[in-house]
Amino acid sequence: MHQIRYFLAVSETLNLTKAAERCNVAQPSLTRALKALEIELGGELIRRERALSHLTELGQRMLPMLRQCYETALTAKMVAASIRKGVAAPLSLAISQTVALKPFTPKLRELSRAFPGLQLKLLRGSVREVAEYLKSGAAELAIAGPLAEAWSRFDSFPLFEERFDLVVSRNHRLAQQNSAEFKELASETLLIHTGCEMVEELEAHLEANGIGDMAVHQVATQEDLLALLRANLGVAIIPVGAMETNGLQRIPLKSLNLVRRVLAYTVAGRPRAAACAALLNMLRAADWDFASAAEPERVHR
Repeated sequence: MHQIRYFLAVSETLNLTKAAERCNVAQPSLTRALKALEIELGGELIRRERALSHLTELGQRMLPMLRQCYETALTAKMVAASIRKGVAAPLSLAISQTVALKPFTPKLRELSRAFPGLQLKLLRGSVREVAEYLKSGAAELAIAGPLAEAWSRFDSFPLFEERFDLVVSRNHRLAQQNSAEFKELASETLLIHTGCEMVEELEAHLEANGIGDMAVHQVATQEDLLALLRANLGVAIIPVGAMETNGLQRIPLKSLNLVRRVLAYTVAGRPRAAACAALLNMLRAADWDFASAAEPERVHR
């Protein structure tokens, strides 16, 4: 870990003397550690050319992986210290209204075991509200689709992707079909979650397929949207990778090529509390194959 720490310092300063000062170590010791790391990885990481020192191609490829390795090691030490001391571990987590909580509960259980003093504050909101939670410091970590507001200090970490499907009540006239076409929706009422970050993209798909003027019901929460679907008061085109669809039917919609990326967000430059750092590492290391592998339930006649 010392070798990795020294390499990260050199990658930021591109100066062995400054890196040694930052790491509070003699320059010959830092140079020996870097050489040992290069031998272990099988190639030169840093090309030393005085004022023009720079990372080699191998160094550039290794940098993000070694940085994550180092951050994970630090998190492990913080988790161990938390368990040993039994101290309180507050965590403010913001999640977009349209992102299901269910896929993340196993990680939260794991986090609560690692931090017996975990004090979770869960915030929900639109993507704009999620961005504000992060900017204001009300949330340390957020999980959402693409944020509507760009900010140079947002750090984003892709987690998984969710495909959009047509979702209808089991009593709907289309529920017995294995697929549907846009033209079949012309006479339907579309349920739209106003907080969904993909509304504009969805409207563009409807317009391109000739049904941009279909009737619309707007709802503010996922729960209300699902309730109206189950009551057969409309249809919806929504991301369904992790959604609870009991009583509903998912149907692939031909010519629909709409996918939502779900990401974790933090604010660059802000120290991460131990619980926040641990959860972020868990999320980044998780296997999210459920989202891309999920297939709609097929109707058997």
